[in-house]
Amino acid sequence: MNLLALDTCDARGSVSVLRDDHILHTVDHDTSDDYSIWLLPAIDRALQASGLDLAAIDVYVAASGPGSFTGVRVGLTTVKAWAEVTGKPIVGVSRLEALATLAEPEADYVAAFTNAQRKQIFGALYRRNNDSSTPGHMLARIGEEAVIAPEAFLAWAEENSTGANLAWISTDAEMLTETDAWVTRQKDGVARLGDSVAVAPVQVASPFLAPAIGRLGYHLATMKQFTDPLRLDANYVRRSDAEVSWIDRQERAGKTAG
Repeated sequence: MNLLALDTCDARGSVSVLRDDHILHTVDHDTSDDYSIWLLPAIDRALQASGLDLAAIDVYVAASGPGSFTGVRVGLTTVKAWAEVTGKPIVGVSRLEALATLAEPEADYVAAFTNAQRKQIFGALYRRNNDSSTPGHMLARIGEEAVIAPEAFLAWAEENSTGANLAWISTDAEMLTETDAWVTRQKDGVARLGDSVAVAPVQVASPFLAPAIGRLGYHLATMKQFTDPLRLDANYVRRSDAEVSWIDRQERAGKTAG
């Protein structure tokens, strides 16, 4: 199976060509060019380097978000157009889920997040079934993907991982690790467990996620989990109930302190 995977969710996008789950070639968006200018030539370079042409692609894989409105739309519009012309299937993939598949395999839960700008993150929490034969040990999302304050995501993820082993992974670890809440968490963990590395750090992943998106897309394609082009839509997440609740608690605490 030949797959073409696109990620245009933020400025650090990429394109990968895969044969099954093997990466043939990847082109990173390491330029200031808009995706409307960069994407098609990048796809052409990736295909040529892989020894393929567009007609040889069996499945299109696109990151459907979360991410910037314009970026996500460019990628989805491209694969929709090709699918309608060629009749080839599409797999829509969550960028956060693809990121979570890269986390270390030992943890029962994975919290994945990326920079959403304006001091917020895109975040999601996943539970593993620990079947080592599947990508990321098959991840089941807990709740919804959200745009959320880092501190609120930290509190929500720890609460909803029910005390189990929780891994953290991000393309933008500093969004969480530079918060007071994270520093306090680390100090509390060291004091409680007596080990300077007792509390799991945030695993830093490459922001160029097309290879992971392609591999997850391949797994879904083998399960025939395709997306109708007419139903393929961008995932623009809303502010989560977790953040709303966290903000309410902070405001109440401030009023009490005052």
